[in-house]
Amino acid sequence: MADTAITAGTLQGEPAAAAGFWGFSRAQLAALLVMIVFLAVAPFFLYPVFLMKLLCFALFACAFNLLIGYVGLLSFGHAAYFGMGGYLAGHAAKVWGLSPELAIITGGLVAAALGVVAGWIAIRRQGIYFAMITLALAQMIYFFCVQAPFTGGEDGIQAIPRGSLFGLIPLDRDMSMYWLVAGVFLAGFLMIQRVVHSPFGQVMKAIRENEPRATSLGYRTDDYKLVTFILSAGLSGVAGATKSLVFGIATLTDVHWSMSGEVVLMTLVGGLGTLFGPVVGAAVVVTMQNYLAEMGAWVTVIQGGIFVVVVLAFRRGILGEIANLLRVKL
Repeated sequence: MADTAITAGTLQGEPAAAAGFWGFSRAQLAALLVMIVFLAVAPFFLYPVFLMKLLCFALFACAFNLLIGYVGLLSFGHAAYFGMGGYLAGHAAKVWGLSPELAIITGGLVAAALGVVAGWIAIRRQGIYFAMITLALAQMIYFFCVQAPFTGGEDGIQAIPRGSLFGLIPLDRDMSMYWLVAGVFLAGFLMIQRVVHSPFGQVMKAIRENEPRATSLGYRTDDYKLVTFILSAGLSGVAGATKSLVFGIATLTDVHWSMSGEVVLMTLVGGLGTLFGPVVGAAVVVTMQNYLAEMGAWVTVIQGGIFVVVVLAFRRGILGEIANLLRVKL
């Protein structure tokens, strides 16, 4: 009720709760500094390709959390935007010869364009009906990718060149590519934070808490939900595009429905509706997949077990529970 009151108060023109620099609370600023320091020193101690994979999925999870955590819309089809972003970036880099930054932007724009169409259709429904529509649309995109000539079908797009950043900095070395991926992740993360703490973000939260009340105050809630859906899809496409350049391949795996399930798992494990929670959730899931890969199919069983434990014992997710115990906002 307190959160609802604060949100409603903000909508009616009352000042929002005081926040620190650029909307960050003190606890969030401290967490941001820790994350930046980790990004700066991690490649000297950990395998850069593993870190790049982690950051791509962390951005994907943050983009998904923007939709479900702050508007309350559960999409089961976000793999479509993640995968299509990867396909278009790979095609742009390999066939069109675009530089990596332009290839990533292309992937993000195409994913956002798909988000316009899918969002316009899906936001007309709520709850499980919204989730099922997003899943159905994602499956349509999956079968399109199976048949479309430019995707390479089951073989995917292989040997995608990393190219040179701005035509000047070659990215063939993993360390060089890492700094680009870290920059893309930080830019996306800060963009999400800025959106959440803007007046637009206050309306997003109001829709999540009490959509009829937000409508009664004169806000066109469907428009806000559509814009949020497009932003989430676009950032998911950027994450997929970056991943395809890192690994030099774009395949059906990234557009499959199981990838949508993975991003849901990452978000819930880390902490739904928290700023840093999806990053923590992505780190947990990707680390588990990487270091338990030799166990084969048992990795999926372990993931399922962790999901059950989190849902039953840590309803707020890992970071959500920590924030609740410390009485801080993360």
